[in-house]
Amino acid sequence: MRLRMILLVAVLSMAAACGRTESDTTATPADDGPAKPVALWGAEDGFVTPTTNVLRPPRVVLYSDGLVIADASKQLRLTDAEASETVASLENYLTGQPPTAEPKPGAPAVTDVPTTVLGVRGKDGKLLEVRAPALDQVADFYPKELSDAKKLMEGLATRAAAEGTDYVATRVRVVAEGAASAEGKPAPWPAGVPEPSGSVDPVWQKDLEGAAVSAITEAVPAGQEYGRSLFTTSSRVLFVLSWRYLLPDE
Repeated sequence: MRLRMILLVAVLSMAAACGRTESDTTATPADDGPAKPVALWGAEDGFVTPTTNVLRPPRVVLYSDGLVIADASKQLRLTDAEASETVASLENYLTGQPPTAEPKPGAPAVTDVPTTVLGVRGKDGKLLEVRAPALDQVADFYPKELSDAKKLMEGLATRAAAEGTDYVATRVRVVAEGAASAEGKPAPWPAGVPEPSGSVDPVWQKDLEGAAVSAITEAVPAGQEYGRSLFTTSSRVLFVLSWRYLLPDE
């Protein structure tokens, strides 16, 4: 049962308490589409490579059906109670926080580190997001609620890594970064995977599905080191290929 079903049951119960009969309600709820993100933790910006910037997934996403996906690589299913408690706690932590939080005066200057992104879907259906630059480095200068929110989501990531299964999808995001000076013997471009046309600046990206997914995942196994993902196009241009599975809402 998804979180929205829990809300539906609550509404029907309230209606019954007010004296409404079964004829006043609809027995079968309308399908409101695929599961949506209801809680998330991620990072953005910071001193990272262009490839990392394009491919970086949220650290953790919790969907309305209880599915947890960590780093687009591990998945775990929460019970209705666990999912509801997570959303309620995160909403409590983030409510009242500004869209971009600022540390208190006196915080040391920190550069080139990622900004923490925390989000929760509120009762109004809107996704509330809070960004906290350098939260890990200057946590003591931020409201405690932000650190508590991050710890809550970190717990899901730890649990997914320990108890979860590998996450796979039918769609992937592929990134090619120029590697004109790279060492090593390149492999021929994977058959069935589109090629960049000429040089790219800074990277080339494309979302793939169908047979191309099998081609790229076989050519560059998940977790493969960059040194073994060097490829040359039909026009003899060298690229380093990287990819990750896309999330359900991407």
